[in-house]
Amino acid sequence: MDKMNANGCKVYFGRWLIEGSPYVVLIDVGFTAWSLDRWKRELWENCGIGVPWFDREANDAVLFGFLTAWLLGEFAAQCEQPPHVLAHFHEWLAGLGLVLCRQRQLPVATIFTTHATLLGRYLCAGNVDFYNNLSEFNLDKEAGDRQIYHRYCLERAAAHCAHVFTTVSQITAHEAEALLKRKPDVVTPNGLNVKKFSAMHEFQNLHAQSKGRIQEFIRGHFYGHLDFNLDKCLFLFIAGRYEFSNKGADIFLEALARLNYLLRVNHSEVTVIAFFIMPARTNNFNVETLKGQAVRKQLWDTAQSVKDKFGKKLYESLLGGQLPDVSKMLDKEDFTMMKRAIFGSQRQCQPPICTHNMLEDSTDPILTCIRKIGLFNSSADRVKVIFHPEFLSSTSPLLPMDYEEFVRGCHLGVFPSYYEPWGYTPAECTVMGIPSISTNLSGFGCFMEEHIADPSAYGIYILDRRYRSVDDSCNQLTSFLFQFCQQSRRQRIIQRNRTERLSDLLDWRYLGRYYISARHMALAKAYPDTFCYEPHDPTSTTGFRYPRPASVPPSPALSRHSSPHHSEAEDDDEEHYDEELEAEKDRLNIRQPFSLPFRNKNNLPYSLPTPASDGTSPPSSLASQPSSLSSEKN
Repeated sequence: MDKMNANGCKVYFGRWLIEGSPYVVLIDVGFTAWSLDRWKRELWENCGIGVPWFDREANDAVLFGFLTAWLLGEFAAQCEQPPHVLAHFHEWLAGLGLVLCRQRQLPVATIFTTHATLLGRYLCAGNVDFYNNLSEFNLDKEAGDRQIYHRYCLERAAAHCAHVFTTVSQITAHEAEALLKRKPDVVTPNGLNVKKFSAMHEFQNLHAQSKGRIQEFIRGHFYGHLDFNLDKCLFLFIAGRYEFSNKGADIFLEALARLNYLLRVNHSEVTVIAFFIMPARTNNFNVETLKGQAVRKQLWDTAQSVKDKFGKKLYESLLGGQLPDVSKMLDKEDFTMMKRAIFGSQRQCQPPICTHNMLEDSTDPILTCIRKIGLFNSSADRVKVIFHPEFLSSTSPLLPMDYEEFVRGCHLGVFPSYYEPWGYTPAECTVMGIPSISTNLSGFGCFMEEHIADPSAYGIYILDRRYRSVDDSCNQLTSFLFQFCQQSRRQRIIQRNRTERLSDLLDWRYLGRYYISARHMALAKAYPDTFCYEPHDPTSTTGFRYPRPASVPPSPALSRHSSPHHSEAEDDDEEHYDEELEAEKDRLNIRQPFSLPFRNKNNLPYSLPTPASDGTSPPSSLASQPSSLSSEKN
């Protein structure tokens, strides 16, 4: 670092201010921008990749790549003994550093992970039949037509130069093999720090608390048209980058329109409110939306004032030893105040759909689709739509909740993505005990199908978007939503308990072993005289296999409870459900995760540790592994 700083760089060392406080090296790419032209010429002469001057993101990637290779080279050169260095590069933006390490023949074992291919994301955004034509694309032409050929070259070069190439899911592995022309060596699924989200047995209470805060927002948003029962209201949501087709917002809206029809013709008392949390270009909050929250607060203040006066008179009457005369508890002034509040809460227009003023209202994909399907939040609609074109924040004057609180308060997350290499949003729902809908084109959906015998019984609905037409997929999504609306409150509670028990599947304690496998493989390839890796099926994600729950499924079949519809009181007659017994059955049926065979040159076998019975975590870094990872001398 000192040598680099003395040569005109800015490199910092410290701790990252997150849980665990890991060490981090920060490189200021802007401070060395004076070297950009020289390094771009070197990149062209040595690698045959030219980067245009106008692509600022690619220029930053060039700066970062050369500085990273410089740092690794300096470290290797100043070590007294030949080091065993392993560098893991994520995405094309960091990939140039890997290419330079190999081109300069630095003693570094390299891993490259792509979380989504560049060309794949661009092609899917263009509404092409992507997965059925993976092997048919003219890759150079497609990248050139989208003016990302230089980026594509950087990504493909990194994939081919790496000792070990990995992706985050099987679906992305097929994509990478077709578009980058290299089959991934290992699939490294994305995990979560489950401890961060874990609320032990409190997650049901947290759901109720957060749901109450969302209900307060609904009372203000729909003031004047609050003609539905909030206790029979279900909150659905979709969140993420604003990629209308890739994220499945198009099919979700169409399914909502069909669900609205089903709920109306079946005279359902359930009301569905669907939230779209996707950032778009806005200039401010919608005045009508802000007014709704102000009216709600005014009504609350009025009710509190009348309640205080009523309570004082009741108290005085009871102190006097007399039963109160209810007709005299409220005077004319109180009635006048309440009438004024009711009059002030009347509204002639429909409740707004969008909470903000959109800069491109007429061409916005979500609003255009809503106009087409006719979901305008009218009184006759059983499905209401709220578009919040901004990420949630606890400091918002409109909906003061952070994302985690909001997710906990919802009943179902809907993510019918067409292009989703992994899918953190349904994973976050799962660890918080919230059911979700994913697809067999998402990494998360494929992972759950592989590990759970019947995902829907655990609140993970997998939509088929790979082998069905768009219309059939939309009908299947509508069926999922309608079945969910038919569940009783008790069935939803049981389902949330089951969903939350899947958290261990997504914990880094278990999924981290795939990264460790990739590191072992890279070490064996880069230092064959010191390390040896026994080949196995590296892309297999075998491990847990959750069985179907033994009790009655929480998702009722469409034919169940024929007309007249059963009452809520009938829930007590259903099969007894013992939560602790169900959890113990699941734990007993979990298959132990696989072990990774690894040997050093002394031919001593090494397998990754499995979690201890007390729930402690296995080692998660190479620094904490047994001595078989040491050099031959040790």
